[in-house]
Amino acid sequence: MTSIDHIDFSPKPGKEYWVNCHREWREEFIYFLLVDRFHDSTKRNSLNFKNRHPGFGDKEQLERTFGGTIMGVIDNLDYIKNLGCTAIWLSPVFENNPESYHGYSIQNYLDVDSRWGTKDELEDLVDRAHKLDMRVFLDVVLHHSGDNWSYPYDYDYYYFNGLQFPFGEWREKDKPLPIELKDPDVYNRKGQIVNFDVYPETREGDFFTLKTFRNDGSPASKRIQEILVAIHCYWIRELDVDGFRLDAVKHMHGPAISKFCSLIREYAHSLGKRNFFLFGEIIGNDEMGNPYIGPKILRSSYDQNVYYGLDSVLDHPLHSVLADVMKGTSSPSKLIERYDALQRNALNRGEYGDFLVTYIDDHDQVGMDYKQRFGHQTAPEQIVAGMGFLLCALGTPCMYYGTEQGFTGNGPDDRYIREGMFDPGDKSSNVLNQESWIYSQISVLAHLRQKERALKFGRMYFRQTSTNGIDFHYPDCAECLLAFSRILFKDELTVVYNSSPTNTKEEYVLIDNMINAKGKYMKYLFGRKGRVKIRGHAPSNDGPLFFKVTLKPMEFLILKNY
Repeated sequence: MTSIDHIDFSPKPGKEYWVNCHREWREEFIYFLLVDRFHDSTKRNSLNFKNRHPGFGDKEQLERTFGGTIMGVIDNLDYIKNLGCTAIWLSPVFENNPESYHGYSIQNYLDVDSRWGTKDELEDLVDRAHKLDMRVFLDVVLHHSGDNWSYPYDYDYYYFNGLQFPFGEWREKDKPLPIELKDPDVYNRKGQIVNFDVYPETREGDFFTLKTFRNDGSPASKRIQEILVAIHCYWIRELDVDGFRLDAVKHMHGPAISKFCSLIREYAHSLGKRNFFLFGEIIGNDEMGNPYIGPKILRSSYDQNVYYGLDSVLDHPLHSVLADVMKGTSSPSKLIERYDALQRNALNRGEYGDFLVTYIDDHDQVGMDYKQRFGHQTAPEQIVAGMGFLLCALGTPCMYYGTEQGFTGNGPDDRYIREGMFDPGDKSSNVLNQESWIYSQISVLAHLRQKERALKFGRMYFRQTSTNGIDFHYPDCAECLLAFSRILFKDELTVVYNSSPTNTKEEYVLIDNMINAKGKYMKYLFGRKGRVKIRGHAPSNDGPLFFKVTLKPMEFLILKNY
């Protein structure tokens, strides 16, 4: 197939689409993997190690295709399922420029890159995941295509005052596909972005050599939007996927994103698929993300309607502070400030607008000059605590592959944080170790989240603490005790973490005095066994209620009232 005119949008004959209506997207625990780095098609055994592994790949290996495949994911779905994950986010799988390994340089939107597998294998992956009650999300790129054409003389052109440059030539005779993309007018042709923080340059310019689609409201930009909608409806029809993660959203117009999302949802509904999840990458603050989330009214001479944009975005502001707090190098007050800002912005986002996709590690760390995994120079206990925070706090937690094995990647560019889960030079082993301590602890936390509804649906409150049981305050130092509760009706689950890597802390933690009572107990659900008594100074429950707890350095505990 070479044209969107060849796409049949009717349900695929004989295919029973997976509607999966029993779970909201805020209930998911997402596992994000780079197909090229997760596993190849060779059957391997996991290495036996207790705590962590640095991951595989040297400087040269990580710069090019590593060998991971779709079959490698299929063969190891149990590894992801047993970890407690309920959804898989795959890096882009469409055919890329040959030099690309990561998937974001697409040259054929209508086929799977043969280095990673086939369309049939991808469909099989989705079907098998569904049988395990897991959703599958595809990473999609709407802002730009791969490096499929050149400017005149194949020179590098750079953005200059919005000037549109002449078209050079196509790099391949039969690419890009669909053939509707072989039209110079559907590209901005304004050269590479020089300053990524300046508008309109960051919206109109090219991502380095990747070529930006037209997004200026012109007839050509409306045409490319129609093409992109058709392409991605095709993949819903063929694969039965359950959602898209939209790349580089802040570089596109909000109305264009809203209309794309609405049309994609409409098509998913036409197949009986409800709760199709659409979340985006926006590197910036809440105010930057708000125009892309929830209901938006588009008004023009030919279209007056309410369109629904993204369901959610990746919580970049949280990512910016969480790692340092969990490592004890920044005050937990930074987290409180983050959630205060989240609450202020939630009302602008429509239903579920306060539930963003939360993460502590990712594959490119935009804006950072030096790249490093959360696991770099981090104790295993801190890694577990970081993922524990995500699994217990508001939002849809997402884990970047390798975090569960303590990957330590670091270096001057992206490749160093995109390690392999297998060694391409060793056909016998991998690091998909389900017995390692970090993996097993995250698995316990993830399954606890599945069981305890308060961790998915409860209100969230940061808790004041005290060293004497009288003077309570919110944390205000780098190595303070961090405590918060999730409350669902009469249930209160309280998370307590000692962010100090060296000092034991004995403190009192406030809890809700409306649903708890002095003399009752909080029992441990994670970290240790036993219970602690609920205390208070007043004769009745009118005054503050609290419990006392002693935490070793970097200890992470969860308690529940009963």
